[in-house]
Amino acid sequence: MQTVTLIIDKRRELSVKYKKLLENQYSFVSISKNLISAMKTIQDKEPDLIIISDSIDSDLSDYCKKIRALTYNMRPVIIAMSKSAELDDRIKVLESGADDFISEPVNSDEFVMRIKAHLRREFESNLDSKKMLPNKNYSLRALKRTVTSNRPWACLYVTVENFNNYSESYTKLASDKLLQTYTAIISSALSENDYLGSLADNEFLIITDSYKAEKVANFLTFAFDTVIQKFYSPQDLKRGYMIMQGDEQAGRRCDFMHTTIGIVTNEFNKYNDARQILASLTNIHSIANLPSKSNYLIERAKISAQDAVLEKDYNKKILIIETDEAMKLLLSTILNMQGYEVKSSESFDENNPVPAIIILDAGDSENKCGLEICRRIKNNPKYKDSKLIITSIYHDKELVLDSGADLYLPKPFEIASLIKWVEVFIKEVNNI
Repeated sequence: MQTVTLIIDKRRELSVKYKKLLENQYSFVSISKNLISAMKTIQDKEPDLIIISDSIDSDLSDYCKKIRALTYNMRPVIIAMSKSAELDDRIKVLESGADDFISEPVNSDEFVMRIKAHLRREFESNLDSKKMLPNKNYSLRALKRTVTSNRPWACLYVTVENFNNYSESYTKLASDKLLQTYTAIISSALSENDYLGSLADNEFLIITDSYKAEKVANFLTFAFDTVIQKFYSPQDLKRGYMIMQGDEQAGRRCDFMHTTIGIVTNEFNKYNDARQILASLTNIHSIANLPSKSNYLIERAKISAQDAVLEKDYNKKILIIETDEAMKLLLSTILNMQGYEVKSSESFDENNPVPAIIILDAGDSENKCGLEICRRIKNNPKYKDSKLIITSIYHDKELVLDSGADLYLPKPFEIASLIKWVEVFIKEVNNI
């Protein structure tokens, strides 16, 4: 990302000289003559570094205090420049919030090196230690600067889905290695003028030219699916899914990781601030996200749906297929009390409305008829979004999960555990 430096200086010749020394393709420099004109640059660009000269019509230390108070949420580097070399003046200014004090006249080479050192330190202090990318705050700053840019741009919101489940199953060390590998893949697809930053552990932000955004997304989905196979054990690859471990997740079937990318550009819509861009990115990303396959989606004029109002219909339907009448009554009563729309049956009817969750008894130890029903449900595209919870009196986790179940609950199970998983799956089905 291009760094931004703000010079607050009334002197025309010297301020222009400093700007020429500092400005290049990697650094944008703006000049303001007073605090009022400087505020627009501070609000629009969130400068990384502010140089304040004592040529202003105010006490330099007081001015540093005001700037520090106005920028408390972004914390830029503040450098005071003065014709004075007195120790008391230096101390007073530094106590007032300045990070450095430079006496004029200053050697041009020394001046440039000092500024570069401060900008380097500012950038390094905002790095995500795991991926060695700019952190969320720095990425939001990059978005804010993008809004004010006149050039065609595109923002890509890139995530690794099912990442937390992988981290719990394969340890944090393995998940960190995965993130570092994907970071290297993304970096290889970008140029030095593009921006790559972090929004969360498994979330990336890319800012690039609008004309190449789709090419980048296409490459990333292909590269991720190609390399991800190396991060699973042979047993999981043969099985085709992960089995979660631990007290909280034990018995849950989990799909492999995939990457999802949402893309917005300023080609069709004009964005006023970074929050609008983030909101659009989140919406387009949620549409792009498929259950178990890498995918990307770019905003187009025909799907922008500007001024449209959509009301989401939340699915809270639960189907209980259970031969034990007492258990069926107990589950129906408890889940009804939780606010869900519960229907119970002894058999499966494909003509019924599609539920969010199906709680299915696997059957007795001899015929295991519930597993065959589970396979039928999973092979029916109508139920592709439904979650299946299989309860069973026989304890063969892999056999149950191989039939397509999303969760295996061995009988007897705690009702509180079932309610917890119902809440989790209802949120997943409805993308809450």
